[in-house]
Amino acid sequence: MKLSRIYKFAYMRLRLIKILTLLIAVIIFYSCNQHGNKSAQMVTFRGLYSFGPEVKSFKDCDNSREYWVIDSSAKLELQYSQMNFEKPYEPVYVEIQGTKIKSGADGIGSEYDSTLIVKKVLKITKEIPQDMCN
Repeated sequence: MKLSRIYKFAYMRLRLIKILTLLIAVIIFYSCNQHGNKSAQMVTFRGLYSFGPEVKSFKDCDNSREYWVIDSSAKLELQYSQMNFEKPYEPVYVEIQGTKIKSGADGIGSEYDSTLIVKKVLKITKEIPQDMCN
């Protein structure tokens, strides 16, 4: 009977060690993810967006760099399409929030150095400000 108690105690200690190990692993994983998100904070971009078959590009008004665009907001392409252009690729002025990443080596968008991931559309208009985007 005393032996049975010792096995139960050892079993409970082993379970506790497993639970604590799992908890520590989850905390470490969560901490690493939080640190990674800080480097990819959203930034506001102002520039010209063009959309059409096989082209989704953004030209930054501040530095004239061009980016491939991924619309994770699901709003930019929709609002562009609702402007009812007669032909594709007409530039519009946008103010968007998003993050930049390095473009992949293969596939659509690989000819751009960086990709802009759009998280939020702040403004979209056909009127292009001449004083900002030349």
